[in-house]
Amino acid sequence: MSEAKTIATRDSYGAALVELGREHEDLVVLDADLAAATKTGVFKKAFPERHFDCGIAEQNMMGVAAGMAAAGLVPFASSFAMFAAGRAFEQVRNSVGYPHLNVKIGATHGGISVGEDGASHQCCEDFALMRSIPGMVVLCPADDVEATAAVKAAYEHEGPVYLRFGRLAVPVFHNEADYKFEIGKGEVLREGSDLAILATGLETAEALKAAEALAAEGVSARVINLCSIKPLDTGLVLKAAKECGKVVTCEEHSVIGGLGEAVCAAIAEAGVACRVKRVGVKDEFGHSGPAKELLAQFGLDAAGIARACREV
Repeated sequence: MSEAKTIATRDSYGAALVELGREHEDLVVLDADLAAATKTGVFKKAFPERHFDCGIAEQNMMGVAAGMAAAGLVPFASSFAMFAAGRAFEQVRNSVGYPHLNVKIGATHGGISVGEDGASHQCCEDFALMRSIPGMVVLCPADDVEATAAVKAAYEHEGPVYLRFGRLAVPVFHNEADYKFEIGKGEVLREGSDLAILATGLETAEALKAAEALAAEGVSARVINLCSIKPLDTGLVLKAAKECGKVVTCEEHSVIGGLGEAVCAAIAEAGVACRVKRVGVKDEFGHSGPAKELLAQFGLDAAGIARACREV
């Protein structure tokens, strides 16, 4: 893992939009005065006539995106996760979700790893908000290869999709040549039998590091990457729960309403006897600081995941 190249998934988002833009003339991109940060600026440079800066008016941007979708275009509305999911929630719910329009929401700067921007920008509630909207797909890719594939899958999907991307550069561990992505499907990255670590986003790379550390202690940890938070790969989750008996979920999100609760619900409803521990932000806000130091402080790095695994 230490030798892998690192790329921020927000960069992957911008590059994927340009690639898709060359293939599909109906793809348009909207931004809320943050094109340099969300990386939609690269699409603006390539296709200036298909990039629309809506200014610092995220609610309005979602309404514009809804109108474009109703007119037959495929809009990708982009902003920070805090604004795309938080500030514009009512518009996403009523203007996009309720009529089930073909709007894709590219939300960057999700989670604690936004770092120095502080609590006001560290969105750890977006999975919970977007999962609650009927028909909304929620994706959180783990690396550059998966992020690119997720953007392409979102374009092909008919209906609203929420994609969360990160600011922090993360290791690229997927092999582009043989990687296949499908909405609603997870993947086993490492086999194990003592417990299963179910992770999403940048937590997946940390989970792989944690599994390596645990292996040195004689603990066999299965690592599963769950980019698709909704729909969840229930079959893969239940298989891990039944075979391992212990599950640790990992997300750069509140433990309330995110991946951990989705996994707990699936296991409980199936009646599987399995202990679950959720790694995530507890019932608290973040604060300003270097991204990697914050991940460690909140127990979201490899060491924190390993500690949680030892506890179960």
